[in-house]
Amino acid sequence: MNITIVGTGYVGLVTGTTLAELGNNVYCVDIDAKKVEAMKNGIVPIYEPGLEEMFLRNIQAQRLFFTTDLKEALDKSEVIYLALPTPPGEDGSADLSYVLKVANDIGEMMTDYKVVVNKSTVPVGTADKVRETISSKTQIPFDVVSNPEFLREGFAVEDSMNPARVVVGTESEKAREIMSQIYQPFTNTGVPIIFMDEKSSELTKYAANSFLAVKITFMNEIANYCEKVGADVDKVRLGMGSDDRIGHRFLFPGIGYGGSCFPKDVKALIKSGKQSGFDFQILEATENVNQNQKVILVSEIEKYFGGNLQGKKIALWGLAFKANTDDIREASSLDNIKILLEKGAEITAYDSIAEENVRRILGDKISYAKDMYSALENADCLLIATEWSEFKNPNFKIMAAKMNNKAIFDGRNMFALEQVENSGFYYKSIGRKTVK
Repeated sequence: MNITIVGTGYVGLVTGTTLAELGNNVYCVDIDAKKVEAMKNGIVPIYEPGLEEMFLRNIQAQRLFFTTDLKEALDKSEVIYLALPTPPGEDGSADLSYVLKVANDIGEMMTDYKVVVNKSTVPVGTADKVRETISSKTQIPFDVVSNPEFLREGFAVEDSMNPARVVVGTESEKAREIMSQIYQPFTNTGVPIIFMDEKSSELTKYAANSFLAVKITFMNEIANYCEKVGADVDKVRLGMGSDDRIGHRFLFPGIGYGGSCFPKDVKALIKSGKQSGFDFQILEATENVNQNQKVILVSEIEKYFGGNLQGKKIALWGLAFKANTDDIREASSLDNIKILLEKGAEITAYDSIAEENVRRILGDKISYAKDMYSALENADCLLIATEWSEFKNPNFKIMAAKMNNKAIFDGRNMFALEQVENSGFYYKSIGRKTVK
């Protein structure tokens, strides 16, 4: 099948590459001519494990194409996926201007029947708005489908090729048949395709992400309480996760959630609720708790240094919002950097994958190290903000030799307490006893 993907961000590029891998001819459209030219030359604009290999393979097989010309791609395809940004506005609501602009263009350009698939995360009722926008420009028949993505950054290729389920919102029998054909390679292997109406499909994505955000935040609250009463959150987590009604995933405490999905989707669902006269009280609490959790270690660092961080040299391991991605959107590292700089600290950070993205925002406000140990030179303490695998088993002797002061503030619980206990380090993590 010939398919067009409009938007080559994280979702669009992974979706387009996956659909090409499944044997379709995929035309990826983006307004950024420089980016399109780079992709034509085999350059992947995002970091995602396993993506580059699949990307290059499908370009070589002439199933994956890139263009700035929407009309050209539209004329070649029966199915058009919208994978456009829906950033939060100042009030937290999702900005649909990109989606509706392309919908307007499709209405003006289409010459035959199309299935327009909303892949972007959008509020309930967006399919109706897209349908109205296209209808205002054409009399040609078309269908609008909601087909939310459930990709985890860092595991997107794995998730796209082995989905737990495929959710499709449509009340059109013709669109249903076409979507079934696209996803037949998955259903043939037992992956369920769940059909529903468009509004239910749109809400499914928001509800799923918001629930996971609540689960993470609840566990962080439990971790903070563990510290108050002397319990160990690792043991509590194992005990809870062994209940199959709860499960082990998303129970790891830390310095809050970030990224492109959870913060945006929680805000958008809160705002959508208010527009309908409904208050998502649990989500409002989740958002507030998470914001405080992201910088919870700053007060611990300040307390350790007697309330004065002026001139203190802080090493920072990790800049991405999570491991295996270069995404720094809503990253806890940035919140910590902002406050620490305001308090007069000097920061040297290391993150080989996300560094360039941070440089574009912060420039030389902080220093950047070539490796994890170089970041520790003359440091007064270490703050860990991202759970990169290379941080899991460091050489504490090398660390001690490089640092002015042996203190670690671990926002991701990277080390077992036994790893640190005989190292001579002060070690503060989340929800566990402090090693002194």
